[in-house]
Amino acid sequence: MSLRFQAINDLSNQTNDVEVSSRKISTIFGENVFTLKTAREYLSDEAYKSLLASIKGGKKIDRAVAGSIANGMRAWAESKGVTHFTHWFQPLTGTTAEKHDSFFTIKSDGTALEQFDGDALIQQEPDASSFPSGGLRATFEARGYTAWDPSSPAFIIEIGSGKTLCIPTIFVSYTGESLDYKAPLLKALEALNKAAVEVCNYFDKNVTKVTATLGWEQEYFIIDERLANARPDLVQCGRTVFGAAPAKGQQLEDHYFGSIPERVYHFMRDFENECYKLGIPLKTRHNEVAPSQFEVAPIFEEVSVAVDHNALLMDVMDRVARRHKLKVLIHEKPFAGINGNGKHNNWSMATDTGVNLLSPGKTPKTNLMFLTFFVNTIKAVHDYADLLRASIASAGNDHRLGANEAPPAIISVFVGQYLSKVLNEIETRVSDKFDEQDEAILKLDIHRSIPELMLDNTDRNRTSPFAFTGNKFEFRAVGSSANCANPMTVLNVIMAETLQQFKKDVDALIEKGDKKEIAIMQTIQKYIVESKNVLFEGDGYSEAWHHEAERRGLPNVPTTPLALDAMVTSKAKHLFEKNNVFSVAELEARHEIELEKYIKKVQIEARIMGDLALNHIIPTAIKYQNELLQNINGLKAAGLPESHYKTQLEILNKISEHVQIVYEKVHALVEARKIANNIENTRTKAIAYCTQVKETYFDVIRYHVDKLEALVDDEHWSLPKYRELLFLR
Repeated sequence: MSLRFQAINDLSNQTNDVEVSSRKISTIFGENVFTLKTAREYLSDEAYKSLLASIKGGKKIDRAVAGSIANGMRAWAESKGVTHFTHWFQPLTGTTAEKHDSFFTIKSDGTALEQFDGDALIQQEPDASSFPSGGLRATFEARGYTAWDPSSPAFIIEIGSGKTLCIPTIFVSYTGESLDYKAPLLKALEALNKAAVEVCNYFDKNVTKVTATLGWEQEYFIIDERLANARPDLVQCGRTVFGAAPAKGQQLEDHYFGSIPERVYHFMRDFENECYKLGIPLKTRHNEVAPSQFEVAPIFEEVSVAVDHNALLMDVMDRVARRHKLKVLIHEKPFAGINGNGKHNNWSMATDTGVNLLSPGKTPKTNLMFLTFFVNTIKAVHDYADLLRASIASAGNDHRLGANEAPPAIISVFVGQYLSKVLNEIETRVSDKFDEQDEAILKLDIHRSIPELMLDNTDRNRTSPFAFTGNKFEFRAVGSSANCANPMTVLNVIMAETLQQFKKDVDALIEKGDKKEIAIMQTIQKYIVESKNVLFEGDGYSEAWHHEAERRGLPNVPTTPLALDAMVTSKAKHLFEKNNVFSVAELEARHEIELEKYIKKVQIEARIMGDLALNHIIPTAIKYQNELLQNINGLKAAGLPESHYKTQLEILNKISEHVQIVYEKVHALVEARKIANNIENTRTKAIAYCTQVKETYFDVIRYHVDKLEALVDDEHWSLPKYRELLFLR
């Protein structure tokens, strides 16, 4: 019996035998996190104040005090049964990394004891030679450093019966270059904080800090683990490279927001409890559009913490799924013909005075601060659309973007009908008519009972990659497997740069004698005029929008190798270097790393296609051909006329045709890979893998394999089919 049928048979005996706690969320939330409340209990006054100053104000922690903090952390961790600690970081592999060390040590006199000192807390030296560096260092230059990030709290990971204290860190090379996602993000957030505070002070001198906030929405598929294990492409690539469409897909739209299947619900409760203990504030769960697709979303948090929590969530989900004999798929396009996975990044900014800078009041025209940050965001997206596109570029996301399920590769901004009118009114007003006494520009007509704006807030444009949704912007084009730090680094640094220029423009007008409010309004008007081409309220899926976007001069780069070019333009280098986020060397290295990552992923998929075609598909088809031949020969021997086996002959001919094409195209695919592999320049190689390997062969091979799936006897087909992967519970 094949793995496919074994898995199907096993499903009938599946039971939910994993015990899931039913404790109130508030009683377990953060129990495995070294929170400030916990720190207050385990640290001295001096150590606590130093930690608090570092978290709230970015102050450096003295190494002498760090020893006291480390002792407190160890005492807390040991009280929970922890024996090991690790510096937990996010290298450019796209996953998290950790190297566990025990608290256990032996002193010079032979005394065995547990110890965790300040130096071990602050800095570690993992072997960095095997992590991507983009040419920043040679393989033999192995030294790299992880450095404690106090802004993100330490936590305890439970794996089976083992518990490990995890210290969130950044990861840098021996010479100081960033080798992770977190270090640049922290720099971008600091750049935004500084620029936003200066602009906020036009309106409120009490603002001393601006924090970017993030609420991600994680989409994923959940399928039976045994069925997944019978698919080498799912095991190796996280997506199916072959698979005929089932009779029923998502056309009935009956899965979206439907009743959650019991087995999946049991898994959800389990991983949610794990997340609550880690302080991840999950709020929402529901069925998504495609069959077997779901979504989870948390309450908003500061961006750096939210990024850590999303990375943790993906790890926790995968681990918990295994004990439920399930498989989580977070690839952007695990299955052809149905919706893929995204990770919407809902972004805003908040002041330390309690104001959401993207939250309009009942009369947003009087809310000049809202308009300022709202329009500056639009301007930032317009000016740096190519960088935002590069920040979400990946081999997986190329399958999803523009596939009538996700926003296109064209970056545009949706703001809704009502705010579009506000912007149009400001744009068309003659600037010398602005007057602080002119209430026509500073007031907003309100619907008698419900502000029109509130009605507009409920609107959504799922075809827009960057949409205003009431009190935040939703970056919808981010891929499900992505580290949120990448798009968040770009978004925050382009916002910082735009706000810096805004302040210069406003101050220049004030120096000429304009009143502050008038100078702000004139600059807002100027920015609206300069960035209005990026505003689009219509259907981003339509062909007409592609033509219109081209007319407007908006970039449309559908593939990753070319989209990544934006990372190394002179404009990008100036932006990142000026804001102390990336040096030119770091930027070029990351460009190289992303290209290499693209090449390797397409290469793996090409190899899997060849393996499946030559070792699974073609042999299976030939076996069925032999059965057909035996049947035909038997009927012939019995003296029956050809009309009695005409159908079998037609099937036999069709199978032979598809087998021949698959065989020829797979061998051509191998040759195309060999040619691409001999290209030394990484960018040229990536383009070759995109055009000469993926675009030339993937779809055509898949077409003929999927036709074979429909022709070959189901009893022979060894790979679990879409109807089983998506609908069997």
